[in-house]
Amino acid sequence: MTTGTAANVIGLRAVTHSFQSVICADTSHLHKDECGAPEYFLGSKLLIAEADQGKLTVPAVEPLLADRHMVHRVQPKVLSIAQCTEYGTVYSPDEIAALARFCHDNGLLLHMDGARLCNAAAGLDLSLRQLTTDAGVDLLSFGVTKNGALAAESVVVLNPECAPDLAYYRKQGMQLLSKMRFVSVQFTALLEDNLWRENALHANTMARRLADGVVDIPGVELVVPQQTNGVFARVSEVIIKAVQPRVAFNVWESATSTVRWMTSFDTTREDIDHFVKLIRLNA
Repeated sequence: MTTGTAANVIGLRAVTHSFQSVICADTSHLHKDECGAPEYFLGSKLLIAEADQGKLTVPAVEPLLADRHMVHRVQPKVLSIAQCTEYGTVYSPDEIAALARFCHDNGLLLHMDGARLCNAAAGLDLSLRQLTTDAGVDLLSFGVTKNGALAAESVVVLNPECAPDLAYYRKQGMQLLSKMRFVSVQFTALLEDNLWRENALHANTMARRLADGVVDIPGVELVVPQQTNGVFARVSEVIIKAVQPRVAFNVWESATSTVRWMTSFDTTREDIDHFVKLIRLNA
């Protein structure tokens, strides 16, 4: 696939009917950041569960299965989680396994949005397999665009029984490139010799440097623990207005003045130190 949105939507399309639903977090990309693509292209309803710092739990999901066999109700089919989450937090293997057991006991599939899976694995010092196959994930949107590649996303079917027609949905979804091998070879380059881990670990380390650099600045309050390559902070509007024109960053939640600062495989120490200095000077 060429985008994370396509990987999520086409992967889910291959395992759902229009009368079925996908359960996801209230913070998820599926719900908030894909411009309605899941509903439009799936023709399926999203059921929203309340997340704690981006993470779902069995108690948060279980109420959405009530009355599931009534013909008047959409039928939950997939639980989708993000690893790492949209807040940069991570699920442990045990947390994923608990969700997978709940899904499988209730006839659901477990989908993982792994656009930043590499950052989660590097942050936990685990393999990609330990966070997916070994933990019971059925369907994975695995992206490397955010870890050094260009337009390189994929859908990995870990439960081969769940998506037998995925290749046709990919073609119908206009994601089969005529020169796909030139996109796909990027996965080979990143997965061989653990380059994926090196890139992700560097991005995570730069985020840690940023979090450590701003934690004591007046007008800056970290709102979630920094675990991967994102720093989320509640920042005064004075700082935002002064710094944003000089270094672009996203205001994640305007109502609470919460910003999202992301680091990447090519972020340098100098980049971080310059940014921290700007914030400190304008605090």
